[in-house]
Amino acid sequence: MSHVDSIYEKGLERCEANFTALSPLSFIRRTARVYPEHTALVHGPQRQNWADTYRRCRQLASALTRRGIKKGDTVAIMSPNVPAMYEAHFGVPMAGAVLNTLNIRLDADTLAFILDHGEAKALITDSEFSEVMTEAVAKTSRKILVIDIDDPLGPKDGCIGEVTYEALLAEGDPDFVWSLPDDEWQAISLNYTSGTTGNPKGVVYHHRGAYLNAISNLIGWEMAHHPVYLWTLPMFHCNGWCFPWALAAVAGTSVCLRKIEPGPIYDAIADAGITHFCGAPVVLGMLINAPEREKRDFNQVVRVMTAASPPPAAVLAAMESAGILVTHVYGLTETYGPAVICAWHESWNALSTAARAEKNSRQGVPYHVLDQLEIFDPETMTAVTADGETMGEAMFRGNNVMKGYLNNPEATAAAFAGGWFHSGDLGVMHTDHYIQLKDRSKDIIISGGENISSIEVEDVLYRHPAVLEAAVVARPDEQWGETPCAFITLKQGLPDITESQVIDFCREHMARFKAPKTVLFGALPKTSTGKVQKFKLRERALALNEEKTNLSLIHI
Repeated sequence: MSHVDSIYEKGLERCEANFTALSPLSFIRRTARVYPEHTALVHGPQRQNWADTYRRCRQLASALTRRGIKKGDTVAIMSPNVPAMYEAHFGVPMAGAVLNTLNIRLDADTLAFILDHGEAKALITDSEFSEVMTEAVAKTSRKILVIDIDDPLGPKDGCIGEVTYEALLAEGDPDFVWSLPDDEWQAISLNYTSGTTGNPKGVVYHHRGAYLNAISNLIGWEMAHHPVYLWTLPMFHCNGWCFPWALAAVAGTSVCLRKIEPGPIYDAIADAGITHFCGAPVVLGMLINAPEREKRDFNQVVRVMTAASPPPAAVLAAMESAGILVTHVYGLTETYGPAVICAWHESWNALSTAARAEKNSRQGVPYHVLDQLEIFDPETMTAVTADGETMGEAMFRGNNVMKGYLNNPEATAAAFAGGWFHSGDLGVMHTDHYIQLKDRSKDIIISGGENISSIEVEDVLYRHPAVLEAAVVARPDEQWGETPCAFITLKQGLPDITESQVIDFCREHMARFKAPKTVLFGALPKTSTGKVQKFKLRERALALNEEKTNLSLIHI
């Protein structure tokens, strides 16, 4: 019997009654009906419930439509974590358009490239960024409708657009009739990669992936109804890892922050009853090392989801001691943010603090909606031995992998070669099928024919009581080919340490050949999402050789 002749295909056709496109837009419609009076957004003294938030999102969609925005058009937004940024995650796709959240730390040239490449028809921009956005818009080849966010907690001057955000909403119909996408494969958002070399690539998300990854966030984190979520993670980064949509599903309360500083974070935890927040390891380090005067006591359980580079075991242990439970996740812009989670086992609770931290520093297992996660030999496309030692490349397959790169079929084809998304991250598969990253493929240091993981060296450096932050890259060496070069930020208020002391400490805790040969002290260059910009550190390490001076200690 052929497939078409199956009894399960006759008279059982798909129709409007039994099939709808998956979209996170359905979450806010439900929550506004079920919990209309529950607080959705907190911003300084502002309190906004779910009924009002849903109304404002529909007004935004209506107003954009009346201004000529249609299905498939791009609407960009340049904003910190304020209510308008949250509302745009629903209002823009309600109009059938695609939301392009811009990195607030980018320069005008890069922003102009993104606006042109993404073919932005409208731009919503906060007054804080009026100068850079004026320059960026002037450099584009497009006519763009510019809408100003005149946030009461932001700068008082700086409107550069045709209309303010609130005035635009007033143009819209609060009863605007929107619809789910005709096809769940339809684009919902456009996110640009960091672009460490050349122009950034535009990563396209679809409604189905956004819906499913939002759900996976909730399941993986065991996030029940009505969490109080602090926006320390930028909403421009992978659409806030899909948490704007996830919070709508569980009628959560979003507490907005314009700036990420330890004092306001502790105040929000203590005063607003924060239960959850997300952030890169740098945010965790900021909280651990905050001055005592800025720290606050709190009684509730606080859960934090951290991503980016693997958190050092010392950082994880310190957060646990502070009463903050850390869940480690891993993903990329191309996977809607987190797609891998270090799922916790009750048996791990009996381990020592150090042993628990070691377990939690692993990236883990696939998100519930990720079909497959493997560590492959990139040459043979076969799985490496699950022994915790054999290195390979982390590869993904599933519904929370991007549609592809916008207007870049060559890069898309390369990323999906062999039917898997190639992450470029190197790691191992443990015997319990938890993966652990060891490095980016370009970050492996090959010294005298031996592979050295920069992450392994960094983990040892973080154990030193004087080290606040550490990053390790390869420095060219005539004898060894490459040697580890460490960049270190020291904690304030402690005695300075020397290069030789750092090297000796590393030699005590790891194989001597893995210890850094060069140590440089100072602030580390970072992206807006807290990732250390190692390409800049490589440039500095290379410059040491080019200077041809005997520099044993440099302040950067």
